[in-house]
Amino acid sequence: MGANASAQLAVSANDNKLVLHEGTPVVVQKPAPDTVTLIDLSTRPPSVLRQIETHASVIGPPTSVALTPDEGLLFVTSAAKIDPADASRLIPDNRVSVFDLKANPPRLVGELEAGAGASGLSITRDGRLALVANRYEGTVSVFRIQGTSVSRIDTVAVGTAESGVAHVAISPDGRLALVTRDGDHTVSVLSINGDKVIYTKRDFGTGLKPYGAVITEDSRMAIVANLGYARGDSDTISVVDLTLQPLRVVETYSVGQTPEAITLSPDGKMLAVVTMNGSNKPDNSPFYSPNGRVTLYRILRDRLQYLSSANVGPWPQGAVFSADSRTLIVQSMAERNVWVLEVGSSGVELKDTGQRLPLVGGGAALRTAEKKR
Repeated sequence: MGANASAQLAVSANDNKLVLHEGTPVVVQKPAPDTVTLIDLSTRPPSVLRQIETHASVIGPPTSVALTPDEGLLFVTSAAKIDPADASRLIPDNRVSVFDLKANPPRLVGELEAGAGASGLSITRDGRLALVANRYEGTVSVFRIQGTSVSRIDTVAVGTAESGVAHVAISPDGRLALVTRDGDHTVSVLSINGDKVIYTKRDFGTGLKPYGAVITEDSRMAIVANLGYARGDSDTISVVDLTLQPLRVVETYSVGQTPEAITLSPDGKMLAVVTMNGSNKPDNSPFYSPNGRVTLYRILRDRLQYLSSANVGPWPQGAVFSADSRTLIVQSMAERNVWVLEVGSSGVELKDTGQRLPLVGGGAALRTAEKKR
């Protein structure tokens, strides 16, 4: 029986190569292998199912792991690896590891090459394509999925090597994708038609360093997290109306320091925004906080409404909801665990349950399968 036989899977990619020391990421000497953790979100409380060794990286947004809609294949990108000539520094990596989760135990079925700094990725709802953002190349790699066979079929150029291509968010209707570029403060639009992915040359701005992005279930609205300059200021998220021609930003909200992750609830009603909140800064910084922060918003037709906030662990990364939208889990890279929170029966209040799920490495990315609804 495979790891996903009766579970709603969440997958945490864990980086053992970097730790935070006095606000500065430091490369670990002779680190343990990176891992992924399979988490069962169908139970309350959630539980860890399995740990698997792989290549992973905290470089880039916490969306460097993805599942096919049937939870059968797991993709993990690796944006950086230790320099074999200098173990104190990282260099770009381009690996995409693919695991068959229906096998028992899960087995590696491919180690593919994307572009330099393979980072955030997404999979279409029909399970046919995976798009990978290449941070140090200004491109998006296109992979075709056929059963357990995955092959690269195209590379789409969207910017320069310095544009910092970070993540690719695919609309649920499969017609377009948004590519965030934190290096030049730009979001680019791709069109998708079958296996053909085309850069439309439509670029727009959402704020300083657009990083994470999500698209609502009706494909009418996108929300982009703007990372900012990490100087202690309150950073932003922007609402993009995808129904307008041309599509554009219609609202922007201040959310706190460094919005590292954003995620939508499966019921389509809520958005969770995870901010560093200064927890990645030296403790003598005037902007330091011992905790990260997660904020919950209600999604309205063309805007967001603040609901509630809660503390999470320091140096937080990815976050996902359970299928019933009642449980929210958030990674702490510093604590090497996952915090488990509950959404109250009123659908407003976030509550820390006190449960922590251990990770074998620092939690760097966290996803669930994006399924047809």
